[in-house]
Amino acid sequence: MMGPTHNNAIKLGVLLALMLSGIVHGCGVKYSFTGGSIPKDMKTYTVLFFENIAPMVYTTLSQDFTEGLKERIRTQSSLSQVNSDGDAIFEGTITNYSITPASVQAGGIDRAANSRLTITVKVKYTNRLDETGESNFEETFTQFKEFPGSDVTSYEAALNQDLIKMLTEDVYNRAFANW
Repeated sequence: MMGPTHNNAIKLGVLLALMLSGIVHGCGVKYSFTGGSIPKDMKTYTVLFFENIAPMVYTTLSQDFTEGLKERIRTQSSLSQVNSDGDAIFEGTITNYSITPASVQAGGIDRAANSRLTITVKVKYTNRLDETGESNFEETFTQFKEFPGSDVTSYEAALNQDLIKMLTEDVYNRAFANW
């Protein structure tokens, strides 16, 4: 015999299925197995310097991120880099660089067992060939990685490299994989 609990479970299951299908179908993401879909008329790109305006500063982060984004586009596309007025223009700022506790050690000691390094970048992308402006965006991208303890000193350079790779991949995919 099916009771009210069974009916509620069915209703919940149907509701979840409808919500998930709405999320999957409503997001409008288009996938490409070629690693991106760059408009055929696009030939050049410009990456302007990403200034670090985060309260906590890692001295080479601006340069590292800017160069990382240039390299990502150069190695994953056939576009040529130009210093200004590219068909695609990337600009923005590093808005957050923070280290926070991710978990606390057991035993009543208020020390971080693991900490988290987070980098947030605000990116403005302009496709100068798109007269409608529909492919342009201004978005914030955030990535983080955890490391043992609370002293980031021995991990920071490697973590930054990993986070820059993750962030530049996100930016590249947002610009060129959503066509």
